[in-house]
Amino acid sequence: MFTDEEGKIAVKLARDSVEAAVKGVNLQPRALPDTFKKKYGAFTTLKTFPDLLLRGCIGIPEPIMPLAKAVVESAVSACLNDPRFPPVQEYELDEIVVEVSLMTKPELIQVSSPDEYLNKIKIGKDGLVLKGELNSGLLLPQVPVEWGWDVKRFLEAICEKSGLRKDCWKEKDIKLYRFQAEIFHELSPYGEIKRMNMNE
Repeated sequence: MFTDEEGKIAVKLARDSVEAAVKGVNLQPRALPDTFKKKYGAFTTLKTFPDLLLRGCIGIPEPIMPLAKAVVESAVSACLNDPRFPPVQEYELDEIVVEVSLMTKPELIQVSSPDEYLNKIKIGKDGLVLKGELNSGLLLPQVPVEWGWDVKRFLEAICEKSGLRKDCWKEKDIKLYRFQAEIFHELSPYGEIKRMNMNE
């Protein structure tokens, strides 16, 4: 879906957006490939370095805006507006790595009984979106890989992320959507950018 070069551009755009937002300056305009004018979902994840603890993660899951705007907005929100963390400070810019997930459109997982989810969801490939009557949540496909979860634990985790009981995925009024993502990340702050291979 995306080339390695496009992934590197996305991460650099996210990094520049974080830096501008934290310093309170305007993001400098840049020429971008045509891909960035098309509508895609995107998430920006910030992690501390070198221990890689989460420092912020927010995104635009639906393809409702050009990719460039989705990357910029998700990056700014991840560093300033993630309610789980205080805003990123300028001294931290050299202590975080930036990861960008470029997403396919979430699609409803069709099942005749909830047990079918266990065979239809693929760890390392699928991310999940849960939508209930009042609650919703999202987990990126790299999350269960990083935590060593199987599908059942992944389903429990998306329920918990949504503020619901961990077995809510068995309820009829819960809708689960899956999406795929191509993930690109810095190996060190301001360092080399690589495509994440979750099969390694």
